[in-house]
Amino acid sequence: MSNYILAIDQGTSSTKTIVFNAQGQVMAKGSVPLKTLYLPGGFVEQEPEAIWQNVLDSVKECLAEFTNAGYNINDIKTCGISNQRETFVVWDEAGQPLHNAVVWQCKRSVEVCQRLKTVDGLEAEINQRTGLIIDPYFSGTKLIWLNENNDKVKQAIAAGKTYFGNVDTWLLYKMTGGAQYLTDHTNASRTLFFNLQTLQWDGVLLEKFGLSKLNLPELKSSAAAYGESDFNGLFNSPITITAMIGDSHAAAFGEGCFTPGTAKATLGTGCSMLMNIGDTAKASGNGMVTTICWSTEDRVDYALEGVIVSCGATIEWLRTEMGLFEDSKQTEAIATSVPDNNGVYLVPAFSGLGAPHWDMSRKAEIVGLTFDCNKKHIIRAALETIPYQIKDVVTAMESDTGIALQELMVNGGITSNRFVLQFIADLTGSKLVNRGIADVSALGAALLAGLKAGIFENVEALQSLMTNQLELSPGEQQPQTEQWYAGWQKAIAKQL
Repeated sequence: MSNYILAIDQGTSSTKTIVFNAQGQVMAKGSVPLKTLYLPGGFVEQEPEAIWQNVLDSVKECLAEFTNAGYNINDIKTCGISNQRETFVVWDEAGQPLHNAVVWQCKRSVEVCQRLKTVDGLEAEINQRTGLIIDPYFSGTKLIWLNENNDKVKQAIAAGKTYFGNVDTWLLYKMTGGAQYLTDHTNASRTLFFNLQTLQWDGVLLEKFGLSKLNLPELKSSAAAYGESDFNGLFNSPITITAMIGDSHAAAFGEGCFTPGTAKATLGTGCSMLMNIGDTAKASGNGMVTTICWSTEDRVDYALEGVIVSCGATIEWLRTEMGLFEDSKQTEAIATSVPDNNGVYLVPAFSGLGAPHWDMSRKAEIVGLTFDCNKKHIIRAALETIPYQIKDVVTAMESDTGIALQELMVNGGITSNRFVLQFIADLTGSKLVNRGIADVSALGAALLAGLKAGIFENVEALQSLMTNQLELSPGEQQPQTEQWYAGWQKAIAKQL
């Protein structure tokens, strides 16, 4: 008899459901798109019941593929959930949503954030208690906005009848018919309500936010007993739910960020970097946020996170708006066809600069152009912005923690570009690993669920599953990349 694990990765644009075997291999997969409401004023919402139905549809599709391949549903032993992190739902005692889910992308609380900083003077205290910065990205400020602007929500909160949860908590509530009201450390650490030092909800901040009567879920480790569900009859009998974790944290676990100094970078439109910093939370003085990396019942690992605004988006802009090439796959050959960038640097501040600079008013620019430059140098300069920005974040993380980067795991579409990967390895001076895993968040949730369910003995045993990977070490061009990086630093500082 085989032990299979169901992993649900509930994302912003879709829900993916995957069945993994005990070797971490994909046995079946289902994926169903999810509608997002982009409303005036930068408001972004989703319908809570639609999120739940989206999950059921995805699970149903995955199970159909699993059984059609000749496997037995009864051999699926447990379930793990990863989710879009800061998106939240509020509901009443009957389990009815009081408002649409407010998505992490929503900007409705910009003025609330400004007030918390300038009028209330809470910036330093919030950072010290939660590890986060005051930003609309995190759940808390958007709930403050609802409490101040939506009478239905405001009255329910005042009466102590509002139940808050990120997407993980809402899904668990629905899966268990309202029997379980829980969340994990990683999701809690994205709310502005969670104290990183005590690993408890922060009553002081809730009081200052006017949310002291808000009902909050019980806190658990990422790998823990979360109840059981038959998913509205899709299973013959209920299966256990033994992991819940935010998607970026799940990706870090799936990539094997098990020790201090191991980090993951998701190279997509932008880039999310998480570095494991061990069992002690460390504050950042360099534009990072401190968060929970992942947790088990006998272990809590912390992380620093850096968000890079533009990676693949820069390359896509050169293709669609400037017409410098037809397919992004061509850029690797173009970049290697010239010996260097010929003094050309592109500052990719199309939507401002993220970590560690946090200059959201900065505009994009190309500097260093002369008559002996051509489009190849511009394309190469664009690709180089990815390793340069990663180096900026790594340097900030190392400065904040005193922990050197040991190994960087990368995933996402840009990992097909070998020029970018080797440049990152050269510039960071550390081993770079590409495991080639398409659904790494789902894998992380599955591995955590398997740990709690006893399918895997311990975290160390998971290392044996980390196979079939591309490894790159710093190469001959490392000294040159450091010289080129010095030029990047001047471009960022506007000193060229």
